Amino acid sequence: MTHLLSLETMSADDMRQVLELAAHLKATRADQTFQPLAGQTWAMIFMKASTRTRVSFEVGVQELGGRVLYLNATDTQLGRKEPIKDTARVLGRMVHGAIIRTFAQQDIVDFAHYSQLPTINALTDDEHPCQVLADLLTMIERCGGYQGKKVVFMGDGDNNMSKSWMWAAEKLDFQLVICAPPAYQPTASYLARFKSGNITCEPDPAEAVAGADVLYTDVWVSMGMEEETQKRLADLAPWQINSALTTKAAPDAIVMHCLPAYRGQEISEECLEAHAGTIFQEAENRLHAQKAILTLLGSPAGQISG
Repeated sequence: MTHLLSLETMSADDMRQVLELAAHLKATRADQTFQPLAGQTWAMIFMKASTRTRVSFEVGVQELGGRVLYLNATDTQLGRKEPIKDTARVLGRMVHGAIIRTFAQQDIVDFAHYSQLPTINALTDDEHPCQVLADLLTMIERCGGYQGKKVVFMGDGDNNMSKSWMWAAEKLDFQLVICAPPAYQPTASYLARFKSGNITCEPDPAEAVAGADVLYTDVWVSMGMEEETQKRLADLAPWQINSALTTKAAPDAIVMHCLPAYRGQEISEECLEAHAGTIFQEAENRLHAQKAILTLLGSPAGQISG
């Protein structure tokens, strides 16, 4: 059985296969005869709220010929503390695959094990692999590729997005700079897991973005951190992406944001609007990247590991 549980466990070859297929599916979206999920029902188990992830997966499954069963925390016994392994063994007898957005990474790992279904990580507190695959597709379209490029992740450098970017840089051979104050950088023990030399930390924004091809940011206050809002906004204010900062990057640098964006916090209103074409192309690419993942997991002829 194969899954997409994380970029940490996904091979570079599988990442490249997803990106190649995603570009093809985007170019041929009008062809409604391609139906690799025909006759299949995929469960979407969402314990966290979502806009882009839910819409892109629902549309993606349907465009590939499948059906979607959407379940949130109040729809299932998971909300009443049923063990994940019991829910997994039930759904494993009824549906053809699962797309899960939840808190603990281990819940997705356990679900895949007990359900024996193709399982996709649609976000956990550890990683957001589908987003970074869509981001890489956007880099291919906007920057001509990702290999050898310099990506700067600004703001909170110790979250699921930064960690997913770290694994992508490790395996696909591009430079990633985590630009964050010391308290918001990845731990030394986490950084020690990377051996390529592609990942560095630089607290000074001007130093970090010099020559950068991509400036990337995410919200500073993730779900579950609301009590830390004021402290985080104060701590991270100097790490905002704004027009003054972008002038220090490469002349043709792009700005990316996984959305939702809080204008005036992690990114200025002016900067977001100046780069809206890239940012919303990036959002659209969630659909195409995830259709590629669904095709490879749901089609007997296409299998990826991870």
